[in-house]
Amino acid sequence: MKLMFAADIHGSLPATEQVLDIFSRSQAHWLIVLGDVLNHGPRNALPPGYAPAQVAERLNQVAGKIIAVRGNCDSEVDQMLLHFPLMAPWQQVLLDTRRLFLTHGHLYGPDNLPPLNPGDVLVSGHTHIPLAERRGEVIVFNPGSVSIPKGGFAASYGMLDDDVLTVYGLADGKVIADIAITP
Repeated sequence: MKLMFAADIHGSLPATEQVLDIFSRSQAHWLIVLGDVLNHGPRNALPPGYAPAQVAERLNQVAGKIIAVRGNCDSEVDQMLLHFPLMAPWQQVLLDTRRLFLTHGHLYGPDNLPPLNPGDVLVSGHTHIPLAERRGEVIVFNPGSVSIPKGGFAASYGMLDDDVLTVYGLADGKVIADIAITP
């Protein structure tokens, strides 16, 4: 199963357009949206092309292919615009031998892990900083932010393909980080 991950869109229409174009070309089965979809939040500057209503319209066009979790900037008002569920604080994707625990990152994160089994993967956003590494017996993965990157990183997204999690630059497709999820 091929999965694409996008986090921290924060209402940026240009970033959304890029994500949807990559998703369409990638042949990924699901687009996993890791929260902070429409609102930029009080601690962030407005991202380029801030247009939350238009972002909702574009994402709604692929609503049946989206698995999403609620971020700290997402609200019930945002959910009213979206045709896919956004209000769950976490979701799980079950693979053959492990699970992906999906969350935004403000409740659970690399330094506050949920109960996981050896080999499981915590997938989160929130920090806007890409990450792909082992922490003890689990893997932590963050695709970075598609709209407001931090830590000197470029805007980025993630992909799971052939048991490898990879963070790619949104503009250039260059690999930023990767990790195999098989032992």
